[in-house]
Parts: sequence; C-alpha cells; structure tokens
Amino acid sequence: MSMPPFQLVGIGELLWDCFENERKPGGAPANVAFHAQQLGMSAAIVSSVGDDALGEELQGFLQNHGLDTSHIQTDTAHPTGTVSVEMVRADHPQYTIHKNVAWDFIELEDNLRKACTNADAICFGTLAQRSPVSRQTILSCIAAAKNAVIIYDVNLRSPYFDRDTIETSLQACNIAKFNDEEAKELADMLKLNTTDLQELAAEMLAKYKLDSVCITRGANGSLIHTANDSATEPSPPIKVADTVGAGDAFTAAITFAHLNQWSAKTTATFANQIAASVAAQFGAMPTPDKDFIKAQTEAAAASTTK
Repeated sequence: MSMPPFQLVGIGELLWDCFENERKPGGAPANVAFHAQQLGMSAAIVSSVGDDALGEELQGFLQNHGLDTSHIQTDTAHPTGTVSVEMVRADHPQYTIHKNVAWDFIELEDNLRKACTNADAICFGTLAQRSPVSRQTILSCIAAAKNAVIIYDVNLRSPYFDRDTIETSLQACNIAKFNDEEAKELADMLKLNTTDLQELAAEMLAKYKLDSVCITRGANGSLIHTANDSATEPSPPIKVADTVGAGDAFTAAITFAHLNQWSAKTTATFANQIAASVAAQFGAMPTPDKDFIKAQTEAAAASTTK
C-alpha cells in the first residue's frame, strides 16, 4: 500500500504579480504550496482574498491545479492583493507591494488550527507579518503544528521587515531559507560574525537551533548546511525567462527533500533543478513539466539509496 502524500500548508500572501502587459498568480507561500503540489505533496494555502473578481479568479486557478483552497478567506473590506513587477533584468525583478489588502488580515479560524495540527510541513515568510493580524495568525498556526517541520522562507521585501520579526521567525522554524543577497542583510541585522556563506550558515544553525540552513545563489547554485552534512551545488545552465517564483520552487523542493530524508547534496541538486525549471518560464506558477519533475524526483531518490 502506498503512503499518503505529505501535507504542506503555506501561510501568508496570495496575490497577483502584475507585469507590464499581463498578470500572473503569486505570493511566496502560495507559490511554495503550488510547487509542492506539483512534486506530489498535498498542499493547502492559508490566506485571504477580496470579495472581488481578482480573488475569485485566483481561487479558480489554484483549484484547477489541485490545491486545497478551503483556508483562503474572503475579506469584504479589503481588495485582493497585487504587486507591480518591473523587470529591470530577467534575473532581478523589482517589486512594488501594495498595502492594506486582504492577505494583511488573515484571521485565525478553528478549522485552520486543525489543518496545521495535521500538517507535515508549514511554510511561512516575513512579508505577511507586516500586519499584526496576519502575523499573530501565522505564529498561532506554527504553535499548533506540533508534528510539522517549519520552513521559514525569509524573503526580505523592503521596508517590510525588522530584526524582531526575523529573530522570532528563526526561533520558531526548523529550516531557514534565503538568498545570498539576503545573507548580507541578515549578517548585519543579526550581528553575526561573518559574511562567508558557509560560516554564516553554521553560525545561524547553532544560534537558532535549526535543522538546516539553505542559501540560494542565483546562477551559482545553492548551499545546504545541516548539523552533520553540507553541500554546495551548481545550477543547471538555462535561459532565464524571469526568476519570479524560482526561489519558492526551491523552497518547495527542499521541503520535499527534507521529508524524504535526502542528503544535503541530493537536496541541493534536486532543488536547483526544480528552481531552474521555473526560472526558464514566465511567472511564479508556470505550467509544470510533469515528466521533468518525475525524472528529477526519481534521480534524487536513486542517488539517496546508493
């Protein structure tokens, strides 16, 4: 008998990424849930949308891709979130994140506590914690998730972060993920003793009692560091369409790898491949290549059993 799929809950922003000529579904925790679903997990999104056409369209898109939308609330007082994306470079988008939108007001509901209690993984970030309402809901969900691995996708978006939020989040998680640019910001903000990525990962692992620190490095690949294992692996060569959502696909992949107890090297190689496949397409939730995902998953599982 096959095992039931791992259950992931992504908590936080759900929105439209508005490019110059089109809009695409987005929001980091929602992106993570979307990609986790494509990897074979069972994924639910906890967020809020407005009582408007944009919110209805978002939920329809997610439902069509098999995600659990039963924890997406409808806010009659605030609109569905949007972000203006300016493609300065394909690998360096600039975001204007609009305020006072539905995902700033995610309420803690009884069925939400139950979903988190039953989850294998909870993913959250920094941005949705800009609002006291959503921040308290996120922290309450994490507290309810007694048996889940907690993944903090740091995802710094100026000016919506501060040291207290970041330290509280690091103390609440098992896995911290961020990119090499964010590493510099974190080293300064958290008064860490180094900017060398390997040393920084080791220091954060010890200071915050983490299971794993995962650092993406764009075209240079990624670093995965745990108490007993470490690996730095390159990214596959691709033609970048845009990098929106690629880091979130990486987060979904490292979560899947952690639950499968894969090594640091296998995890980094697998996550790099999954992230690169998203960067090669437009938008944060592109149509998945199921054959590619299947091949990468089987290769990673095979490398683990050798």
